[in-house]
Amino acid sequence: MLGYDAPRWHALLNDLPAALLIVAVCFDLAAATGRRESLKWAAAWTLWAGVLGGWAAVVAGELAKNSLDHGEAIHELMEQHERQALVTMSIFTVILAWKMYRRFALPKAEEVVLRVLSIFGVAGVLYTGAVGGKMMFEHAAGIPTKTMEAEMHNRMAGHEHMEGEEHDEHEHAAPDTAKGGHVDPPGTPPHTH
Repeated sequence: MLGYDAPRWHALLNDLPAALLIVAVCFDLAAATGRRESLKWAAAWTLWAGVLGGWAAVVAGELAKNSLDHGEAIHELMEQHERQALVTMSIFTVILAWKMYRRFALPKAEEVVLRVLSIFGVAGVLYTGAVGGKMMFEHAAGIPTKTMEAEMHNRMAGHEHMEGEEHDEHEHAAPDTAKGGHVDPPGTPPHTH
């Protein structure tokens, strides 16, 4: 749809809701300490948007999981990511539903319980994102096998820098894993030993 496959839709949809849910909790905590009505409503609307967007990301993730080239390592991480996303979104959905049921006028004790629950929700957002990042950056989830093979051949072939372009001889060297060498991400300043 619109030139995007399910994994790309999931990638497109997952960052903003996560940020909105975290910001909603921050607004809510700030409203509790500052007693500002505007922060309370900012938290409510941000929570609404985060829950709706979060469920869109979950649906896209569900569609994506069956279309990825993957082995056992990615499969295990994918299941872990899915479970945590469902738990996290359930937490925020319960919070939103309860606040709506109470018409956003909760007794103090219920506010405290929901704030504690929302902190667990933020931990869930962070954990879900960490597992998703591990799938992508350590296991190349979402990258088709043919694309990854072509990129590996391209990297092994190396490239030439144009005249005047800065070049660090070690920047593009393959890691010497036999010697237990460490490879820094591109752009990391060289180490002085």
